[in-house]
Amino acid sequence: MKIYSHYFTAVLLSFFVLLAGCSSTSKEKSTGEYIDDAVITTKVKAAFVEDDDLKATEIQVETFKGVVQLSGFVANASHVSKASRVAREVKGVQSVKNDIRVK
Repeated sequence: MKIYSHYFTAVLLSFFVLLAGCSSTSKEKSTGEYIDDAVITTKVKAAFVEDDDLKATEIQVETFKGVVQLSGFVANASHVSKASRVAREVKGVQSVKNDIRVK
């Protein structure tokens, strides 16, 4: 009976070690966070496509843990602020870093 207790303890300890290995760090994403960020990126790009003023092909979108980073070049300054506003309205976006420049 004592042997089974040791095996059970070893299995339980292994489970917790594996579980801790699946969590994310401040610089890495878990699988769930990666998928969430991919969905947010897709939604932001789709919002840019739907907007008549913004040219979605000129704006690059990257997401890390809900923080959206925009980059690229647009025709005028009003498009820079509009891109930020459109991105912020997407569900799941925590904040927006706007590195878009005017041509």
